[in-house]
Amino acid sequence: MSAKKIILAGVDTGGTFTDVVVLAGARARHCKVLSTPDDPSRAIFEGLDRLGVAGKVDRVIHGTTVGTNAVLEGKGARVAYVASEGFADVLSLGRQHREAVYQLCQPQQPPPVPPELCMEVTTRGAADGTLRSRATREELALLREQIERAGPEAVAVNLMFSFLHPEEEERIARALEGKWFVSLSSEVLPELREYERGIATWLNASVGPVMSRYLTRLKERLPDAAVSIMQSSGTTVAAGQAARHAARLLLSGPAGGLAAARLFGEVTGRTDLLTFDMGGTSTDVSLMNGEIPLSHQSRVGGWPLMIASVDIHTIGAGGGSIARVDAGGLLLVGPESAGAEPGPACYGRGGVEATVTDANLILGRIPADTMLGGYLPLDKPAAIKAMDTLAKRLGCSRLEAARGVIRLANEHMARALRVISVERGHDPRDYALFSFGGAGGLHACELADLLDIPTVVMPARAGVLSAEGMLASEPGRDLSRAFPGLLSELDQAEATRVFGELESAASEQLAREGIDIQELRFRRLLELRYQGQSAAFLLDDTAADDLAEAFHAAHESACGHRLDHPIELVNLRVSARAPALVRETEKVAARACDPHSGHIYLAGLKASVPLLSRDELMPGFKAAGPAIVTEKVATTWVAPGWDLEVDDWGNLIMARQK
Repeated sequence: MSAKKIILAGVDTGGTFTDVVVLAGARARHCKVLSTPDDPSRAIFEGLDRLGVAGKVDRVIHGTTVGTNAVLEGKGARVAYVASEGFADVLSLGRQHREAVYQLCQPQQPPPVPPELCMEVTTRGAADGTLRSRATREELALLREQIERAGPEAVAVNLMFSFLHPEEEERIARALEGKWFVSLSSEVLPELREYERGIATWLNASVGPVMSRYLTRLKERLPDAAVSIMQSSGTTVAAGQAARHAARLLLSGPAGGLAAARLFGEVTGRTDLLTFDMGGTSTDVSLMNGEIPLSHQSRVGGWPLMIASVDIHTIGAGGGSIARVDAGGLLLVGPESAGAEPGPACYGRGGVEATVTDANLILGRIPADTMLGGYLPLDKPAAIKAMDTLAKRLGCSRLEAARGVIRLANEHMARALRVISVERGHDPRDYALFSFGGAGGLHACELADLLDIPTVVMPARAGVLSAEGMLASEPGRDLSRAFPGLLSELDQAEATRVFGELESAASEQLAREGIDIQELRFRRLLELRYQGQSAAFLLDDTAADDLAEAFHAAHESACGHRLDHPIELVNLRVSARAPALVRETEKVAARACDPHSGHIYLAGLKASVPLLSRDELMPGFKAAGPAIVTEKVATTWVAPGWDLEVDDWGNLIMARQK
């Protein structure tokens, strides 16, 4: 009797589309369905049902924007904030951060927690580790009554130097047990910086109940599947633990594509990549040198997030970005998006404003008979009507308006790529542009021209690559603990003890997911800075025998100079990783075929352009641009001046003609 095939599903929920990739044995299938923002689990089930595995899938790994949207839209849970006496206003005071530095009248941002929900206890720890005061049982009982009257759904507890006395926050959690979702700063972010620690704890409390309700609905739709959620760090966590650590999920969505890019680099040897993920609502860009880049300085909805997150720069430019004319007669594209409802005009779902997708359709880069996602026909007359309205406002022709929309969208995305490359001291010419997402292939060559990038990679199944990347993601944890002091006075034995405790905590959490802890890989990191600075650098514990010199060198490389200042240790960090479900990509078996499926006339070109079906392109196939490559979930525009070749894994490699 043959063993049952395990059915795996990777799911990426975006603002416009939900992408699903199903792997059963060596066979992969995929589809796109329109997202259902009111209940994202509905689109997931629809995608699985379209692929014939609803009710049969064994394991689902899901990148979700539910938590992110709750923060951006202000739809998180109502939270009570508990602080040490005298520090209830910390979240309202903030850091005097200015989005527009030179604007005299700064826009007012309401405090994350209103004053009537900010409460205090007498418990107070000191920086030297002593406990100066401690709340009594009567005080904690009174606190519970106060919270009862305020009527929140969740509670965030952030005491002074809580990472030195986590037991005091745990006392409060026990006193509040049973009625509220309680988030403790000593668990969420046991690090220095009262404000940032408080914001992370508040975000965790605000998003936790929202994620819990969503994951409950998802499990009801998939009762027999083991569900894991992508974390902001590009690792996965079991759904049963995810809601407790909701702040780690706030950048869940974009991380899957980077996991797929890392696997691509490992398999093909191309590790220096500028990743470009263009979907329907937004574009995410990143710079990779073989590993998923992480940052501890992210922002979500204007709030600082010091939790390990993929280092991605996101802009509001996607296929659904709306083109409009401002009061001065200038063309603007994005950041507003048509989303999934009503979508671009060409979706035929009621959209009336021209978008980037409509412009690509009118220019012929998307063939008019394309079935979006393999099932949704396009409405070209609706796109023409929307573009004509825009052209009339601009005082130009329809084609000129469409070209203007594409050119402006390209400039926005090129600027984003410069932010994560040129502005950080990296030359884009040293990298390949790794393009994916449903709309990425339509713009990749022109973006590469703008940045003088010599090579563009369109991976196999580029339109659903983020969903496929979910299956290539590693279960893992990124834990930290404050460890302040001068590097010259470092107690190595104590640091080793703390590292060991963090590794044990990560092992325990992963073991609860059924992970074999013998397979875990650990990495120990020290966060260092010059005394008096706020910005810090991460160094591997094993990177150098002389950590001081390694820090000086890292600072000089990033900032152009080194200082004769004492070096300060800020935090100790541990990264734990388990093997991914998918660790390799099979080569495509070559077969004889005729890849030419026809020709198409494009606006502005004198001759017809080859129309190629990607399913028919075998390894070794070559063609010169201009050409259009179509597939069920994406379209690729091979611009004039570019050559196309298919590699052994079915990836499209485009190189600028010399």
